[in-house]
Amino acid sequence: MEKSTTQLLKELREMTGAGVLDCKKALDASNNNIDEAVKWLREKGMAKAVKKASRVSAEGLFEVLVEGNKALVYEINCETDFVAKNEKFKNFQAEVGKVLLATGVTNTEDALNAKNEKGETVADMVLGFTAVIGEKITLRNVKVIEKADNQLFGVYKHNGGKIAVVTIVNGTDAQVAKVLAMTVCANNPLYKDESEVSEEWLAQEREVLTKESKEQNPNKPDQIIAKMIEGRLQKELKEVCLVHQGVIVDPNTTVAQYLQQNNTELVCYSRNVVGVGIEKKESDFVKEVMEQIK
Repeated sequence: MEKSTTQLLKELREMTGAGVLDCKKALDASNNNIDEAVKWLREKGMAKAVKKASRVSAEGLFEVLVEGNKALVYEINCETDFVAKNEKFKNFQAEVGKVLLATGVTNTEDALNAKNEKGETVADMVLGFTAVIGEKITLRNVKVIEKADNQLFGVYKHNGGKIAVVTIVNGTDAQVAKVLAMTVCANNPLYKDESEVSEEWLAQEREVLTKESKEQNPNKPDQIIAKMIEGRLQKELKEVCLVHQGVIVDPNTTVAQYLQQNNTELVCYSRNVVGVGIEKKESDFVKEVMEQIK
């Protein structure tokens, strides 16, 4: 049964988010062919999308997709938190994830050039969605984390994906791996343990602690100051290293103790936060509104 114009309009609006008048023009231009109408709207919308390229998209969500021994992590950004909570945004993120998994990409550059079943690149998908949603959309921080067959992933997404953590453990309890991911999310450790602490960090902390100690204790001998510095440094190391921090399900138990209790070893973790590295511009809301009504 042939669909009525009203049905086609409704379907086209749901698919693209475009206005009624634009959808009607698209259907007229494509002789009521829904696929051609979508293409027409995309082509017309791209000019608008390009104008949004200078905007800052620092909101958004991370997604983590696990397939076998690989965990795909990727971030899609938008301009406002309102859009990030929109179902269309989440559906689009899922569509992109399918393409990234299917093509096996491991970095952002390759991800943007990856093509879906229609032969459309992810970069084009992003540009098209920018036109549909009305905000600048970007894809970044695409990476793949791999584990061995005898290891487990732990995945935790906070606030829908504002923070996404992936852990890899040697062990048999998936819940332990997830609890560790939740702990990493909450505690934001700088390092897993002392073995990962950089010489640069140690040198910087020693310099700061030395200056503070000498100012606070001008009459103490250098060897006493040195012992004080090492004592304070060891205390700081326990604060920045995950293994010494309290596990989220029992803050009185350290991660090291939790791992021992559950016969598990933490191999590594990846903590990802939306918008890191993107400089947010200060906006004049009144000015923006006035520009919209010109």
